Amino acid sequence: MTVIRRYLIAGLLVWLPIGVTIMIVQLLVGFMDKTLTFIPAAYHPDTLLGFHLPGLGVVLTVLIVLVTGIIVANFFGRKLISLWESLLARIPLVRTIYTSVKQIAETVFASNGQSFRKVLLVEYPRRGIWTLAFQTGSALGEITAKTGTDVVNVFVPTTPNPTSGFFIMVPREEIIELNMSVDDGLKMIMSMGVIVPSEKREVLTNSAVAQNEVKS
Repeated sequence: MTVIRRYLIAGLLVWLPIGVTIMIVQLLVGFMDKTLTFIPAAYHPDTLLGFHLPGLGVVLTVLIVLVTGIIVANFFGRKLISLWESLLARIPLVRTIYTSVKQIAETVFASNGQSFRKVLLVEYPRRGIWTLAFQTGSALGEITAKTGTDVVNVFVPTTPNPTSGFFIMVPREEIIELNMSVDDGLKMIMSMGVIVPSEKREVLTNSAVAQNEVKS
């Protein structure tokens, strides 16, 4: 039974990552394939080909984004977007949502932005307990003036779903910046600490070896 269990675990280690990856890719492809519903039925790829070819929605989505980028990169496109935004600015609820999402997108995708560029170590939810977090910016203006402290905007994600979490402002002197990449930080959070970045794993291993040498 011990040998069988070892073989079963070895098999799961091969098939589990493959199965989860295929499932996630299928969900993404299926979601993007819904963009094909905007095409008239007569010109739908399934109608023209006579069978369903998965993944065409992904191609269509990439093409739409690419063409949009080409259009807005010139003077005429910027004028068109400006007129469109001025129209949306007159609709109360839409204006608030559109402006917020646009500001978030511009901040996150800006090459010189601070959002999700650094992995931090902060004491949360109380002192003595450490958790991984991501820097989203620096709090300026009224917050700095009222607190009299240089604080950093921090997002503390939940595990294993890092898309939800808590926004907190932490004094700069109370955070520790890690050399860990954002990808490694996300892996560690999603795996609930099972996956440890190689650099940190080496530090932990060397520390354990040193402790064993001291004990011996």
